[in-house]
Amino acid sequence: MEDRLGVKVFERTSGGVRLTTAGAEVLRTSRHLVETVDHMAATAKDMGKGESGQLTIGFYTSLSAGNLRASLMEYAARFPKVDIQTIEGTRRSLFAGLERGTLDVAIVTGEPTARNMKAMPLWSERVMVALPEGHRLASNNIVYWTDLKDETFLLSQRDPGPEIQDILLAKLAAPGERPKVISHDISRENIKSLVGAGFGVSLMCEACIGASYVGVVYREARDGNGPSRISYAAYWQGDNDNPALAHFLKLLEERYPLLSNGD
Repeated sequence: MEDRLGVKVFERTSGGVRLTTAGAEVLRTSRHLVETVDHMAATAKDMGKGESGQLTIGFYTSLSAGNLRASLMEYAARFPKVDIQTIEGTRRSLFAGLERGTLDVAIVTGEPTARNMKAMPLWSERVMVALPEGHRLASNNIVYWTDLKDETFLLSQRDPGPEIQDILLAKLAAPGERPKVISHDISRENIKSLVGAGFGVSLMCEACIGASYVGVVYREARDGNGPSRISYAAYWQGDNDNPALAHFLKLLEERYPLLSNGD
């Protein structure tokens, strides 16, 4: 070793052997290298088992409450070494992210329909009506669709996809009659601000009502069959071999077994 390094590592005397100054530095560096290799091996082992690494999740629901928030919290508790990154976007941008490989999984509304991707049906949430607090219906605990016939509906172009508008048309459209809808290219949060300012009413998924907004109240939307609901599903690429994704999908199966197993 001394020949290779070109320095004297040990000082040899009749009384024994001791490290030179250069030798002490070699020992210190060697210990650091061993620790680094051990850390690399442990990290690689954890990543291989999905216990560390990165998971990128796309969505366009709210994280203020609801099932997605609860699922993320449980996953983070189970796998604290995994770096969870979240991306909010439209359905189109999220599916584009899946195709590019910049997303591991997307949680979106609607029944699974994308043929070139894997999909898992998840939970459903009630459709809620956001009303100005001084609205004539604000004192009701439940709002029936027929009560909303003459309202102006404020909807976001960005989310949560076509399902909310489809429900609105199914409940209120009739031959020669369509509900008045004003579409805004703004976030759901700003839609709520417009509602609070008295510009109209809006429809939201249940998860979106976790955060309170000044002047806005939420009521369940019903018809004669009960509350209206909107479904969520998870999408991912079948060739994505990220172990962290596999653990997340397993957690979703555990939380929503009847839906994910197709029962």
